[in-house]
Amino acid sequence: MKDIYTESILLIERLHRRFLDVVKTELDRLKIDDINNVQTLILYNISSEQLTIGELTNRGYYLGSNVSYNVKKLVENSYLMQERAPHDKRSTRIKLSEKGLQLCKRIDELYQRNVELISKEMDRTALETLNKTLTQLEHFWTYYIDNIHKIK
Repeated sequence: MKDIYTESILLIERLHRRFLDVVKTELDRLKIDDINNVQTLILYNISSEQLTIGELTNRGYYLGSNVSYNVKKLVENSYLMQERAPHDKRSTRIKLSEKGLQLCKRIDELYQRNVELISKEMDRTALETLNKTLTQLEHFWTYYIDNIHKIK
């Protein structure tokens, strides 16, 4: 069981890196070089919402320092707009600019092409089963983290 568990962890890590390669390949195809693949996924996860950096970190499971750096770069390259929150002047909210919205539209087209291609290899039930299994693993890790002090 330990071998299978370890293989699963390594596979998840490889799959994430491979998907980042997919996004990078799309950026190269579109001749977009002022944003990287991680920043592109941050934009895609923001979508039409207005978020604080803390909310983005919590929702996207990004490392806090990386989010701050990437948000700064996204603002500098005009993909994001940053504004002070009206209720708390210490807090800033971010939202996509027109340039960011256009890139998200292109990435959504990539996702749609991927769906059409993967549908030929895997059926909906297989992906639903995969998602259920990954969600169970996420819940297990969350439970473990929350209860480590009780586990002996």
